[in-house]
Amino acid sequence: MRIAGIIEDDIVDCDDGIAVSLWTVGCPHHCKGCHNQNLWDYGAGQDIPIKTVINEIKEKINKNGFMRNFSVLGGEPLDPQNIKDVDEVLKEVRAAYPNIKIYLWTGYTFEELSEREDAQNVLKNVDVLIEGRYIEELRADLPLRGSSNQRVFINGENMKFYTRG
Repeated sequence: MRIAGIIEDDIVDCDDGIAVSLWTVGCPHHCKGCHNQNLWDYGAGQDIPIKTVINEIKEKINKNGFMRNFSVLGGEPLDPQNIKDVDEVLKEVRAAYPNIKIYLWTGYTFEELSEREDAQNVLKNVDVLIEGRYIEELRADLPLRGSSNQRVFINGENMKFYTRG
């Protein structure tokens, strides 16, 4: 699996406590003003065996007996080149820690993901989906989002207090 890295104690990329964050590489969206342009390149980061990635994440989630949530960002985690590995990671993390919150950021919209069977399988293990391309002209200081067009879904339900604007 090609990743940019794993952050053990991420206090930014979740809204409930601390998370372990997995950063994928490769992104087809190339949003103007993206703060992760270094992750657009599919050859960026490191190629690490998927089992090593999974074991490291599972170990860090409960390090020192302190439970953390789990966040997946990028790049684009749901890019066709990443989705199979992301699906495997999420299944393993969910099986090991069924009670933590799992967050996933994607530039694809919920509607686009609804048309993809591979994405629907991944979303079964996601508690909080932050979706939509970053639009620099709509930059906003909103929970979990960089621009006001992006939406947050909880278990597939659009949360009223996280909706547009």
